[in-house]
Amino acid sequence: MIFLTVGTQFPFDRLVRAVDEALDRNGFAEEIFAQIGDSVYKPRNFQAVASLDKHQFDESFRRASGIIGHAGMGTICMALEMNKPLLVLPRKKRFGEVVNDHQVAIARKFEQLGHVLAAYEPAEIAGKIKLLKTFVPCPRQACPDAVARYIAEYLDKLAAKGRGRDRS
Repeated sequence: MIFLTVGTQFPFDRLVRAVDEALDRNGFAEEIFAQIGDSVYKPRNFQAVASLDKHQFDESFRRASGIIGHAGMGTICMALEMNKPLLVLPRKKRFGEVVNDHQVAIARKFEQLGHVLAAYEPAEIAGKIKLLKTFVPCPRQACPDAVARYIAEYLDKLAAKGRGRDRS
C-alpha cells in the first residue's frame, strides 16, 4: 500500500487530484490510501479520509511500501526515520498553498541528497509513482560538527558587527 498524506494543517487538493488523475491514466497495481485533510477534491480511484488519529497515521505510515506527500519537514523526517521511499510535490505560493516557496527549496535539497523523489508539477506525478517502488532513499547523515561550525561562524559575525558599532 502507498500512503498519501497532505500533512495535518491544510488540504492539498493539487496533490490529491494529481495522484487521482495519474491513477485514471495509468492505474497502479498497488493500492493507495490517503489522509487528505479538509480537501474539496474527493478522489475517485483510492480510499481517502480527512484525518487519522496519531496511532492510525503512524500505523499507515509504517505499513506503507511508499509515501506520497507534500515537502513538509515532518513528512520527510518521518520517511527518513522509517527508511520509506517518499515522493513529494511541494506546496507553492502562487497557488496560495503556503506563504513562500520554502517547500520547493526543501524538495530540491532533499532530492539532490538522494533522500526523496520530487515532482514539481502535477504532470510529473505518474512517472514518479512508478519510480517510487524501486527508489531507495539515501540515509540522512547527521553532521553535528558542521552545524556547530556554522553556528560559531554566525556568532563570530554577530560579535564582529557588535564590536564595530561600539567604536562608532
